[in-house]
Amino acid sequence: MDLVSIRVITADVARLAGFYERATGLRADWATEDFAEIRTGRATLAIGSTRTVPLFAPGSARPADNRSVIIEFLVDDVDAVHRNLTGVVDEFVTEPTTMPWGNRALLFRDPDGNLVNFFTPVTPEAVAKFAR
Repeated sequence: MDLVSIRVITADVARLAGFYERATGLRADWATEDFAEIRTGRATLAIGSTRTVPLFAPGSARPADNRSVIIEFLVDDVDAVHRNLTGVVDEFVTEPTTMPWGNRALLFRDPDGNLVNFFTPVTPEAVAKFAR
């Protein structure tokens, strides 16, 4: 089994996809105006419109209502990403900080309030864990 995608439901797919394009430097692949994907080497961040929710079950997902999931991206240089996103991100939760488990992490909220973590492994153990 592989985890291949996380889907975020939003009221404004274009705004959120544009934000993630800017934040990641990756281009969104659009299936329809209601669905876009940011594809990385390991997984996909899918962005779906509220209009797609009834296809699964009416009322099963609400946009801008997440307070329990963190969307995480492995990046080469978290400090460079922080500099790049200054002025773009409205709310940095933490500035780049080296965590006890060996990752240097930048935590912020996307335009819908979802928590996002960009991190760079910095200790030998963390680097080895994420070696491809």
